[in-house]
Amino acid sequence: MLKLVTIVGPTAVGKTATAIQVAEKVGGEIISCDSMQVYRGMDIGTAKASIEEQQKIPHHLIDILSPDEDFSVADYQAMAKEKIQDITSRGKIPILVGGTGLYYQAVVDNYYFFPMESRQQARRHLENMCADHGLAYLYQILSAVDQEYAIKIGPNDKKRIIRALEVYHLTGIPFSQFQIKNPHTYKLLPIGLTMPRDLLYQRIEQRVDQMLAEGLVEEVYRLSQAGYNLDLNAMNALGYKQVYYYLQGWATWEEMVDEIKLETRRFAKRQCTWFRKDKRIHWFDVDKTGSELVEKISALIEGL
Repeated sequence: MLKLVTIVGPTAVGKTATAIQVAEKVGGEIISCDSMQVYRGMDIGTAKASIEEQQKIPHHLIDILSPDEDFSVADYQAMAKEKIQDITSRGKIPILVGGTGLYYQAVVDNYYFFPMESRQQARRHLENMCADHGLAYLYQILSAVDQEYAIKIGPNDKKRIIRALEVYHLTGIPFSQFQIKNPHTYKLLPIGLTMPRDLLYQRIEQRVDQMLAEGLVEEVYRLSQAGYNLDLNAMNALGYKQVYYYLQGWATWEEMVDEIKLETRRFAKRQCTWFRKDKRIHWFDVDKTGSELVEKISALIEGL
């Protein structure tokens, strides 16, 4: 049975920095578990590891797509499984790192996704509903018929919200029930990082300020000039949508900053709620563990 280590938790908790130190210590390679880091040109807003960090420790499933390319959780799962095999075959330890809950669970529980063809009529009807009433309206409908899946994907994932409602419209069965799990695929060591909420929110606000100082607005401007707009799921990522509104003159600088911070705090709260449901995860309070964190995680990996 293949070994798999995961390091998950809310945004801004310190997953990337911790994972790099752990990978150095145990001979690991990192597989990104982030639905937006797969896109090229979206670097600052997705908090990708720096070029120097990626040269220090190999990172996988980063910068593999253009923002306008379709990419599903099933696509991610297939690629991640290949990377796990490859890393293991070279005598290294695969470490899945990130905060996208659905991607995490698809891999560690080896979901089997039932293939189902799209029906254009149903898809167009939902697209029209979204245009007329807004994405929040569709998310409310999804929450009513399939709360489990709604919590997993969040209220901003237009592509998956519409797909889940399409499946429900066609079958009358919640999308989450089409997924068969096999949680015994890997010899799994799931690690979770956490910290007190007030401290986490403080770090989120600092991170947003840092992203803006590093050029997030310029990054979104370049993407928009390349023809990428809010019709794409990628451009609805946290921060990118709000900056796009600012660039279009639909929001002031202050409104943009406040909205990014608010939505990021909400996102972190949803991440914490989702990952807490997985009782297999070994949780570490980053604030309390301090300098011993890497040593403690590494010791668990050595005993895997």
